[in-house]
Amino acid sequence: MELTINDTSYEVQSDGETPLLWVIRDELGLTGTKFGCGLAQCGACSVLVDGVVTRSCVTPLASVVGGRITTIEAIEEDEIGKRVVEAWVDHQVPQCGYCQSGQVMAATSLLKENANPNDDEIAAAMTNLCRCGTYNAISAAIRDLAGETKEG
Repeated sequence: MELTINDTSYEVQSDGETPLLWVIRDELGLTGTKFGCGLAQCGACSVLVDGVVTRSCVTPLASVVGGRITTIEAIEEDEIGKRVVEAWVDHQVPQCGYCQSGQVMAATSLLKENANPNDDEIAAAMTNLCRCGTYNAISAAIRDLAGETKEG
């Protein structure tokens, strides 16, 4: 099967039912996307498929053939993704950092869909889990990107 990941075509050997996460990490060696729960609950495995945040741990390889997959390794090649990473640094969002690749992917997807989300829209879109509790910093970074400076 042929996949397009980060604007590069790859011929992969994995079975079509293999979760995309394992192809990305094990077959292609792109280890920025993390394994968290394996149940699509935590979001550490989030990637973009055609610009939409997708939990790769439960996404069968065959379902994304023909799609454009973006991982954290290439997120800064996207103008919005680059701005998200800069805001993450400015707001010192990461603590341990394990979940942050998935958080950045989710924030990028949100801002691609809605350039000026309100607090409720941010909360609805940012459902990834963070054991360090960086939710306030994540929301502040997104509000900053959306042109809002209110604290909350």
